[in-house]
Amino acid sequence: MLEHYMKQGSSYASHIDGLVWMIFLMVGFWFLFAEGMFFWLLWRYRKKPGEKAAYFDEHAEHKIKYNWVEIPHRLILVCDVALIVGAISVWTEVKISMPQTDETVRITAQQWAWTFQHAGPDGELDTMDDITTVDELHVQLGKTYKFELASKDVIHSFSVPLFRLKQDAIPGRVITGWFKPTLAGEFDVQCTEICGIGHGIMPAKLHVDTPEEYAAWLANPSHYLAYHY
Repeated sequence: MLEHYMKQGSSYASHIDGLVWMIFLMVGFWFLFAEGMFFWLLWRYRKKPGEKAAYFDEHAEHKIKYNWVEIPHRLILVCDVALIVGAISVWTEVKISMPQTDETVRITAQQWAWTFQHAGPDGELDTMDDITTVDELHVQLGKTYKFELASKDVIHSFSVPLFRLKQDAIPGRVITGWFKPTLAGEFDVQCTEICGIGHGIMPAKLHVDTPEEYAAWLANPSHYLAYHY
């Protein structure tokens, strides 16, 4: 199960994972350093028979404070700057910059299902050949998609763990974003915002098809005719 969610299925998934690993390693290093120093000081200055407590003069105390507080603090500030730069870079790529897209898919959340409006064979939304499915999204491997996300009722959250994609759906708003699938297969779509009593039964399936599989899906209306409005 863990291996399934460790797969990277979008063009920016590795960048998000890289940022998470950078945070983990930096925080982990300073955590281990602080805990190691804490336990070393407990051992180094433990109570010993016949040894009295030692006192430091002001100059020595200032030097100790500088070495063990101010220097690590400055190094941590450098780490913070690196994290901020990395976070802004990834945020800009995923949330702000919209690349040239090949197709648009419309996603509507409601209690408790997902409705997906695909462009039909003409590649354009809001035409006679549009395809509407429920709880089943089909996209083509290697294409860049723009999505338009909306909610009919309450706040939901559209999440595709494979893509490292998570975006809240807010009533009254249409939120846009993008993704480029890089791994073929069938994967999970989740709602990750508590949206009512049926929240736990609101999964959907994402099918990332090869061009041949996608063409076969389009060519067989029985695959989606039951959902067509």
